[in-house]
Amino acid sequence: MEGSDKKPTEISSTKMFDGYNKRYKHYSPTLGCSMTFYIYFPPSPSGPSHKFPVLYWLSGLSCSDENFIVKSGAQRVASSKGVALIAPDTSPRGLNVEGESDSWDFGVGAGFYLNATQAKWKNWQMYDYIVKELPALISENFPELDTSRASISGHSMGGHGALTIYLKNLDKYKSVSAFAPIVNPINCPWGQKAFTNYLGENKAAWEEYDATFLISRFNNVAATILIDQGDEDKFLQEQLLPHKFEEACRKVNVPLLLRTQPGYDHSYYFIATFIDDHIRHHAQALNL
Repeated sequence: MEGSDKKPTEISSTKMFDGYNKRYKHYSPTLGCSMTFYIYFPPSPSGPSHKFPVLYWLSGLSCSDENFIVKSGAQRVASSKGVALIAPDTSPRGLNVEGESDSWDFGVGAGFYLNATQAKWKNWQMYDYIVKELPALISENFPELDTSRASISGHSMGGHGALTIYLKNLDKYKSVSAFAPIVNPINCPWGQKAFTNYLGENKAAWEEYDATFLISRFNNVAATILIDQGDEDKFLQEQLLPHKFEEACRKVNVPLLLRTQPGYDHSYYFIATFIDDHIRHHAQALNL
């Protein structure tokens, strides 16, 4: 691929709260396929030199880069606070690996934000895409965005991604938050299925992508970790296990604000209800 092919091409633009949702397509060398992502650009203040800090949003199982932008309503506070939102996709697409679309919780739409080590899934390098390739691409192509001032958030599988990526890269992100995250994937069916197929049977490799394990090693956090969890979430007891992460944080004195929200489920109705608090949480950490 020539360098020019790797440059993002704008494929849509929609005005919202005086800023713009813009969708881009580019070729990803990390993943070996074309990828799409969204950026919400807040309205620009006067003055040519202003740069917006960024908040990465990692979506959950079966989602794409569209769900958050269309459903969350995050743009309202992002616009007023001057935070750019970056929403990538959740896996490589179009590679036609056998079995990639057989189930909604593995393969396409289910990259788990890790670097797969098993040969069949060698293109599933979402950790490197999110941590390395995408920030470099943003920095090179969007001078109005300041990727050195970045925070990260996500939902469910994306909450797992946000927490693990943050903890392993405390120098790269100012803060983290999550909605109903998978915080202890080595002990839940979703995680066990994904990790067995992507990473093989070596449990030590699994621990590298488990927030409950990582917090014991990487706990010099600069800002309180914010997690919202609905108590009517049907995945709460079997898949999400927030108490495991809460216990692990307590052991190493990590500031965690885990809010149980009565009556809320796992959906974007839940996310939309509390997203404003999360945007403000990150705006504060980004010194806005």
